[in-house]
Amino acid sequence: MIGALGPTFLRRRFLPADVVRALTLVSVPVATIGWGGTSFAVMALALLGVVVPRMLGLRPAFDLGVCVLVLLAGWSSALEWYTSVFLWDKFVHVVLTGLLAALLAVVAADLRLVPHAPDAGRIAVALLVFCAGLAIGSVWEMGEWLGHNFVDSSIYVGYDDTIGDLAADGAGGLLAGFALPWLAARREVVGRPARRERRG
Repeated sequence: MIGALGPTFLRRRFLPADVVRALTLVSVPVATIGWGGTSFAVMALALLGVVVPRMLGLRPAFDLGVCVLVLLAGWSSALEWYTSVFLWDKFVHVVLTGLLAALLAVVAADLRLVPHAPDAGRIAVALLVFCAGLAIGSVWEMGEWLGHNFVDSSIYVGYDDTIGDLAADGAGGLLAGFALPWLAARREVVGRPARRERRG
């Protein structure tokens, strides 16, 4: 898998998500100039988030969904939509964390840590991605706490907000888990050896 990341990223195929990747790259300096250092950190993380799906050769719809939501999440932070738009924070936690949890499950399957989605039961896969969603959410909430206490006190944290966010993360992971067999299909990975078909 590791050896295929570079060639897969550099494959000569233009994808709709590549437009979003370019917008994310432009957003890094724009957000930094307009909204400061915290926005730079968020947008730099968003840039990483839009590069990984292409490296993994995800199906175009999955790739585009992750990229659009990552960029939207980055700008939502800079524009403070999470605290000014009703339930926007929870919506992003459900949808984006769900897709990121599905992406994490794809990576884990490529590393042979878990079965590929088509080879495992639907319930088992859904529970796996549910746990991945909670794990991603936990790391994010700890990052928010660190940011609030050591970087910028305007970063909003609170017990009720954290519990609600984690619940949304888990819900998103569960929903994405049921969709993972479809999301993980039709990948275009350069140089990946063909998987052996199981014999019945």
